[in-house]
Amino acid sequence: MRSLRTQLSVSLLLTLLVTIALTGVFGGLFVNRAFEQYVARQEEIRSENIVSDLENRYHKTTRAWDKDFLHTVGMYSLYDGYILKVYDADGSAVWDAENHDMSLCNQIMDDISKRMESVKNTGGFAAHIYDINSEGRRIGSVSITYYGPYFFSENDFRFISALNNVLMVAGILAALFSIVVGGLLARRIARPVIKTAHIAGQISRGNYDIRVESRTNTRELNDLVNAINHLAGALAGQENLRKRMTTDVAHELRTPLAAVGAHLEAMIGGLWEVTPERLKSCHNEIRRLGGLVADLERLAKIESGDLKLHKSQVDLLDVASIAIANLRAEAESKKQSLSLDGQATAVDADKDRMIQVVTNLLSNAIQYTPDGGHIRIEATAGAQNGIVRVCDDGIGIPEKELPFIFERFYRT
Repeated sequence: MRSLRTQLSVSLLLTLLVTIALTGVFGGLFVNRAFEQYVARQEEIRSENIVSDLENRYHKTTRAWDKDFLHTVGMYSLYDGYILKVYDADGSAVWDAENHDMSLCNQIMDDISKRMESVKNTGGFAAHIYDINSEGRRIGSVSITYYGPYFFSENDFRFISALNNVLMVAGILAALFSIVVGGLLARRIARPVIKTAHIAGQISRGNYDIRVESRTNTRELNDLVNAINHLAGALAGQENLRKRMTTDVAHELRTPLAAVGAHLEAMIGGLWEVTPERLKSCHNEIRRLGGLVADLERLAKIESGDLKLHKSQVDLLDVASIAIANLRAEAESKKQSLSLDGQATAVDADKDRMIQVVTNLLSNAIQYTPDGGHIRIEATAGAQNGIVRVCDDGIGIPEKELPFIFERFYRT
């Protein structure tokens, strides 16, 4: 299995190389196409210049061309790849490059054909007829034979070959540069990811105190680092809570078990007389154990997702009155006063669970309020919901403990 750095390097390199290759290919095609159009246009301009030169060298008085000039123009044109045949107004040949030097014409045509075959051009030689005019009248014509639709001269061929070589070298240099840059970028991107993966492995082995300290200029990588650090903190908190919950549950179970065990041993050994009061005390401790076990079962049910809420319109004032009725006897045993204030407030909730919540709050208030204290429940309507307040003059909860009161089995 390849490492992240290797995969990033390969991906970046492939992307860069493909980009460079496509740029080189399309760039070369574009340049070649533009140069071909330029050469084709130059052929047309060269032909027009030949016609113009012939028109300018026509002797109007003698109505004839300078043969030496025709020979000079014809030979220069021949070396450039243009084969001329000049005719007078009657159609008689005045000068013909093939008649003058057939072997040279054939050699030049062969050279041009081979040169163009090497660049995959499938054109051929064709004759183009142009009229020669002077002062508005036709004085003759010229047949210019050249390779079409375009052809490269020796200089053109050397230029296009050099240009292709430059593009190839530039592509190779760009590829080498992309390899270096791709490797550096992959290393830069992979380093924080690899480090974060190492930290995640340490967290999976129970080292919750470790943190990722490095930061990058990439938002997504910083989000990953923050998520890993947050996960480590959350797991550390859950681990501490689990240990504390285990201790608290063990303590809660040990106390009634120890009390019941001590009472039963004393009665079995004959140290205590078996009386209804002592049996009732044992029974109360057993009930307390049952309540703890029921709490654990409810917690497991909630965390497993099996708890179903049956919502309906519930009056919070009615819920509070039911909780007071359930615990009034317990409050009266401590000579505590219970009062209910507020107004009818309907909310969408599970009535049984709401009664359970308010009952638990009221039970805690009764337990931690001194004898003769006062406890008041208020039910009011909020901006978008209902509010139930349980107020008492008991010992209260230290402010530093308030963030933890909703943790499982938390006890201050």
